[in-house]
Amino acid sequence: MIDLTVNGATARVDVDPATPLLYVLRDDLGLHAAKFGCGLGQCGACTVLVDDKPVFSCVLPISAIGTRKVTTVEGLGTAAKPGDVQRAFLHEQAAQCGYCIPGMMARAEGLLRKTVTPTEDELRTAMAPSLCRCGTHMRILRAVRRAAVMRSGGVIDAAEPVT
Repeated sequence: MIDLTVNGATARVDVDPATPLLYVLRDDLGLHAAKFGCGLGQCGACTVLVDDKPVFSCVLPISAIGTRKVTTVEGLGTAAKPGDVQRAFLHEQAAQCGYCIPGMMARAEGLLRKTVTPTEDELRTAMAPSLCRCGTHMRILRAVRRAAVMRSGGVIDAAEPVT
């Protein structure tokens, strides 16, 4: 049995310690936002936060979590009361197919937990590991800028200001 804290709640799972975190989230805890994309930690569809840092959950064994706190997109808000990042992504219509969006939101949340006023370079560097095959990168970047503004910050030298 392995104990972990996900979205503020303690969970106990009976899994092989080598099981990737993604599988535990989806199969054992019923949290389906993080997606299986490449299985190699290269696309970002599986990104979640571990102690506020974005990680590829498809390659992170559950045994590596220990006492660190895991946050998925489900932990950022609800449909009735979405969090800042979720509201910003909705406002900017950042999703086309939506497959990458939970990972993008997790990555954005990680950035904004680190700094509410990132530079444009910090924003682009933080978001670069996640891929969007639909090509909505510009809307995704606008959504992260909007979320920063919503948190009383903003992006310094934004290439495309929030309107």
